[in-house]
Amino acid sequence: MNKEIEDFYKKIGFNVKKKRIQKGYSQLELALEIGIKSVAFYSNCENVRYGKHFNLEHLYKLSKVLNIDICEFFEDIKDK
Repeated sequence: MNKEIEDFYKKIGFNVKKKRIQKGYSQLELALEIGIKSVAFYSNCENVRYGKHFNLEHLYKLSKVLNIDICEFFEDIKDK
């Protein structure tokens, strides 16, 4: 994965984490709500470890559970 794409996924993961904490969810609770059975996998997606990251389906489900606009996960991402 090139650096630009990795930074893109990291910013999304950071925004997901920020919204999760604001709404009072643990990683385990939110993972289970969106159908991810492994908190380790969820954590790896949130922190972009081992090449794992959220896909569009994850982001859609997260936005529904957190009751936010999916665009909020893309805050502070700048076009180059």
